[in-house]
Amino acid sequence: MTATSTRSARAARPVPSTGRAGRSGHRPRRWRFQPAWLFAAPSLVILLGFIVYPIVQSFRYSLYNWRIGAETQEWVGLANYAELLGDERFWNALYVTVIFSVVSVVAQLILGFAAASALQRDTWLNRIVRSVFFFPTIVALAIIGIVWRFMLDPSIGLIGGVTELVGAEPIPWLQDTSLALPAVIAVSVWKNVGFTMIILLAGLKGVPEHLYEAARLDGARGWQLIRHVTLPSIRPTLLFATMIMTINSLQVFDLVYVMTNGGPLFATDTLVTMMFREGFENFNLGYASTIAWVLFAIIMALSAFQLRIFRYQDVD
Repeated sequence: MTATSTRSARAARPVPSTGRAGRSGHRPRRWRFQPAWLFAAPSLVILLGFIVYPIVQSFRYSLYNWRIGAETQEWVGLANYAELLGDERFWNALYVTVIFSVVSVVAQLILGFAAASALQRDTWLNRIVRSVFFFPTIVALAIIGIVWRFMLDPSIGLIGGVTELVGAEPIPWLQDTSLALPAVIAVSVWKNVGFTMIILLAGLKGVPEHLYEAARLDGARGWQLIRHVTLPSIRPTLLFATMIMTINSLQVFDLVYVMTNGGPLFATDTLVTMMFREGFENFNLGYASTIAWVLFAIIMALSAFQLRIFRYQDVD
């Protein structure tokens, strides 16, 4: 046997494994404390105490006839959910919430996209106009609601005064059952369209210019460029904007509560205002928690549907 074959035979011999080694020949990984958990601990405590625990408790309340101040809380199982399905006030609030969400989201998308397209160039004038559009977004909804409630008042409001100057009769916007909801929707769109504009503007600036050049060489013009280049390119941005606006509109409370408090005759009563009334005015936390969980299920279902519609793949 030569020296070369001897070395090869030695190299081919299996290396004896130690008692601590695993089957793969590697030592098992020991658990080590990660100092990062110390930095995350305060946030985790707040998350568990103020978000996770209330969510779990609200579901527990929904299974009881839980009333504030009662000596005993009666277990009713799914009776609150069954009662909710037969409650005409719930279906009215659901209808108002859906109408509010659909109209406001569609209007914000259209107006926000139009504003973003018109103000896309970075000129000093466009920057000023963008700031004007965005300013209502940073103002609290309660303040916006108070201001517009007085402006729409037919007796002392600015809009009522202007209609009188032109010889028309002041319109009771917030006192009419057929006008209250459109008025609230218009105020919501006015406040949030600047936020939508900024999001879509960021998406538009990310569209490569060579895509437009290639489309123009193929003869695309105007609406064809928007349909075949702009909209497909900003699909992830549209998804984000649509989901954020939908979730916010389904949870609308401040604006409605300040402007109309759900009236007149429940014409602007949303699911959240109904939940607030049941929980903090009628002190029926069980029924209010049931409304909250139904709203949560609706939001999750709509979010999943939107993710399906606006799904984005690199091959698109």
